[in-house]
Amino acid sequence: MKSLLKQRINDDLLDCMPLSEADARNVFESILPDEALEEMIASARFSERSRKRDAVKLVRAMVIAASTGYGGRQADVMRVYFESGAPRVVRGGFYSWFGPAFEKVMKSVADRALEFVRQQALDVPGILGRDVTDWHIFDSTTVRLDDRLIHVFPGAGDYAAAKIHKRFSVGSGTLFDYSISPARDHDAPHLVIDESWRGIGLLADLGYASLKLLADCQEHGVHFVIRLKENWKPRVLSVGRGDFRKVFLSGTDLDVLVASGAVALEGKAVDVDVELGRGDKTVRCRLVGVPLADGAYRFYLTSLPPATGPLQVADLYRVRWEIESDNKLDKSCSHLDAIAARTESSVRALIHASLVSSMIACSLVHLARLNDAPPPSQGAERTKPPLHPQTLARAMGSAALMIAAAFEESGTKADLAWRKIAEHLNHLGTDPNWRRSPSILDQLRGWTISPGRPRAGRVARTASAQTVN
Repeated sequence: MKSLLKQRINDDLLDCMPLSEADARNVFESILPDEALEEMIASARFSERSRKRDAVKLVRAMVIAASTGYGGRQADVMRVYFESGAPRVVRGGFYSWFGPAFEKVMKSVADRALEFVRQQALDVPGILGRDVTDWHIFDSTTVRLDDRLIHVFPGAGDYAAAKIHKRFSVGSGTLFDYSISPARDHDAPHLVIDESWRGIGLLADLGYASLKLLADCQEHGVHFVIRLKENWKPRVLSVGRGDFRKVFLSGTDLDVLVASGAVALEGKAVDVDVELGRGDKTVRCRLVGVPLADGAYRFYLTSLPPATGPLQVADLYRVRWEIESDNKLDKSCSHLDAIAARTESSVRALIHASLVSSMIACSLVHLARLNDAPPPSQGAERTKPPLHPQTLARAMGSAALMIAAAFEESGTKADLAWRKIAEHLNHLGTDPNWRRSPSILDQLRGWTISPGRPRAGRVARTASAQTVN
């Protein structure tokens, strides 16, 4: 009777957790299933002439070990692989498996993970989804490598480094696509706007800004929000909002209007229609300016309609920080910057493994967010901490052997194993800074997050209560 009651209590607790057992299991088993991995391994001819290698367990170990961080990347993979019950081999023999065939397998695993995340329901409430189906952020991150690879991955200086060019989906909270190049490559050519982008919004930093990019966005029906480059000279065509004090000729440079006093930048938001470029390279869009706390202004170019005001445009651009957080997830939690491999194939295989690990963490958080009830009213107070990709990835690392073992179970034992994993991830995966640094996305979704009482205050209050007692 006690065991039955305990089970019911555990079931009720799990039902209240943001990440369900079914979702946790589905993510791992959808991306790393036996049948698909065996097909990839056979297609790459990775299993040939190796009787001591359990290729399926090796592929899973590559992804699961990415977030462990106990030692070197390949050493972590070897530890998880051996402890999952695979046949043991000497270290040199194990490292020799990291060749072109294995790289091909890991690329196939990454493609499968991308296909999975692209199929997930999107979370774009409010202004996030008012004018676009989703917002995509484009950015790159650089990874230092062993200098013996400088002939394959030349960096910006006299060193070896790879650059990962990332397209991040705000609606699904994870990667949408990526490519790998030498770090010496410039970022801009890797962002190509074509018909596949239609209906999507683009957030990008100044490294990608060009008149051609804006023209391509307009040609293919892509809304954009980017910062105004300092050397661009927008010409004001008409005024929607702002402190304009003199009549001016349409087409006058904004700098001239500011210098002449025709427009005052004294704390009011600015919203004007402008054009940039000359001749057949002319681009027309909105320019919005938002005052900062120090009195300066920050200007953005956007193709969004005027219904999205200047402050909302600025909030949307702040969402671009999500890819910076994802870069930190890749490096700090999935150990993308801890690759010490000395061959191109092993480097690429480990990069794919890190990014798949990050996609799994982000997908788990995304599903938990979809399970989380929306705010009952605009501005309602959030009272429970949400899951966070970085803390959840660390929880995945501490549960690496549990996850590897769960794949080997079936029936009731498998159910119990995935239940424990879900409980572990829910317990350790919450955001510790959810009150101190609330997510801009949570705020755009309609939540109000009030700062908590300082920890020192809580400790002092507890000590005082104990003294009184």
